[in-house]
Amino acid sequence: MNVLSFGCRLNIAESAMLARLSSDPELVIVNSCAVTSEAVRQSAQAARRAGRSGKRVVVTGCAAEVEAGAFAGFRTVGRLGKFEARSYLAPLPVQGGAGGGCEPLGEPSDRPAQATEAGGTHPRPLPEGGRGAIHTRAFVPVQTGCDHACTFCIIARARGPSVSTPLADVVDGIARLVDAGCNEVILTGVDLTSYAANGETLGTLVQAILSRTALPRLRLSSIDSIEADPALLDTVASEPRLMPQLHLSLQSGDDLILKRMRRRHGRDHAIRFCADLRARRPGIAFAADLITGFPTETEAMFENTLALVDACGLTALHVFPYSRRPGTPAARMPQVAPGVARERAARLRALGESRTAAALTAAVGQPQRILVERSGTRGRTEAYLPARVPPARPGSIVTVTATAVVDGILECA
Repeated sequence: MNVLSFGCRLNIAESAMLARLSSDPELVIVNSCAVTSEAVRQSAQAARRAGRSGKRVVVTGCAAEVEAGAFAGFRTVGRLGKFEARSYLAPLPVQGGAGGGCEPLGEPSDRPAQATEAGGTHPRPLPEGGRGAIHTRAFVPVQTGCDHACTFCIIARARGPSVSTPLADVVDGIARLVDAGCNEVILTGVDLTSYAANGETLGTLVQAILSRTALPRLRLSSIDSIEADPALLDTVASEPRLMPQLHLSLQSGDDLILKRMRRRHGRDHAIRFCADLRARRPGIAFAADLITGFPTETEAMFENTLALVDACGLTALHVFPYSRRPGTPAARMPQVAPGVARERAARLRALGESRTAAALTAAVGQPQRILVERSGTRGRTEAYLPARVPPARPGSIVTVTATAVVDGILECA
C-alpha cells in the first residue's frame, strides 16, 4: 500500500498510521489537505494520477471531509472512519457521510477510540514514530481539532472541536520511541497550544516529556503565541533539550487585518513575545506563517507585514497568498485580486529568503549539533537550519563546525 500525504506535519504523522492499516499492494490512500484551494487541487490531481495507474484509490483527510466533490469517482473516508482498517477494505464497505466528531488518531484498530467529555475522540500518540522516525525524527500528534473561528480557515470544520491526548499516553509513546532509537520528536496538532487534557497544558506536557524520558531533542510544530502558557515559556527559556526554534502562527502584521481574521493577538503582542523570549534565551530562532492578500488588505497593510519580519527578527517564513474557502466569513468580504496577493507573496518570500540567508551566514564559524537525516550527509541544526555534514549514521546527533554556506546549506566539518 502507498500513502500520499499532503499538508501539515499532523498529516505526516497520520499518514504513518494509515500506512499500517493495510498490506494491500493495489491500494493507494490519498491523505488530503484543505487549507487552500491549491492544496485541494493537488490532492485531487494525485488521486487521479494514482487512479490512472490502475490502483484502487481511497481519499481521506481534510479535503475529503469538506470538499468531497473534488474527488468525484473516488471513495472518500471522513474523519470518523479515517483510522478504521475496514474503511479501506476491498470490496469497500458501505459507509455514511463524513459526519461530526473528531477522528480517532493513533494506533490502527477496529476498536472505537476513547471518548472524551466533549463527545469526540482524542488522538493517540504514535506507538512508533512518524515518517522516518528511527532514522531521523518522529512527528507525534497530541491534539487535533480547533475551537477558534478564524475567518479564513476551514480546518476547524474539517477536524471538529479541539481534543487532546492524555499526558501519560504521550509520555509513554515517546518513551517507546526513545527505546527504539529515536533522537528527536516533533509534537504536532491543529492548534497545538490549545492542548488541554485533565488540567494539563502544553507547557506541563513538555515538562513531563523532558523529565520522564531521555529524549535528546524535542520540537514543537506551529504554535499560537497568545496561547503559550507560563510553563511552556519557562521551559523554552531554560531547557536545552527543547530546541531553540519556534514556528509562530502570525498570519499578518497589521492590526486591522488581524481583527478581520479574528485572530486573538495583535502586532505588538507578536513583537513583545519574540523580544521577551529572545532576552530569556539568546539565539532562539523564530519562523512564522504569513498570509498575503487577505480580503481588504491594502498595500500599506501589507507593508506592516513586511516590517513585522524585522520587528520580530524572523529567520524563516511560510508564506501563501490568501485562498478563498467556501463557507468561511472571509469569503464574503471584499476580495483582493489574486494577482496582487501572489505578487505580495513573492515579495514576502524574497524577504524571508534573505533573512534565512543572513541566519546561515551568522552560523558560520560556530559549533553546531546536527541531527543526521536519512542520506547520512544532511541534517538540521538545533535552530533548524539545513546543514551538510561528513557521512554519519542516520538519526545520530553529531557536533561539527559550520565552515561555509553553499547553495543555502551550511557546510560543516
